Amino acid sequence: MPYKNKADRPYKHEYEMQKDRGELARRMERQRARRAIDKMYPDKNKNGKADIREGKDVAHVKALDKGGSNKNGVFIESASGNRAFKRDKKSNLVRETTKKEKVEKKLSKVVKLKK
Repeated sequence: MPYKNKADRPYKHEYEMQKDRGELARRMERQRARRAIDKMYPDKNKNGKADIREGKDVAHVKALDKGGSNKNGVFIESASGNRAFKRDKKSNLVRETTKKEKVEKKLSKVVKLKK
């Protein structure tokens, strides 16, 4: 429920809760990945983002929710593809592959069997 006065909102307490839940560490990991991509690729329009990253997400090879890190690798992916994973009621990642990827994987196996 929104607060009537911004002064009533316990920002410090919310920040401490985020740290306790581990949200802060994962957010910092995502920011480090974005900055690394921005350093690697040119920014011709000078808006602070690498041109390759415009309108895209930096995705981790192994999801941070599943214990991944930047060391596992990162890549550029469309926002819809990066956010299309199955989640449970608490918004935790259930599966690291989307339904589309799962179907494509099955089809690739079928094609391999025919050869």
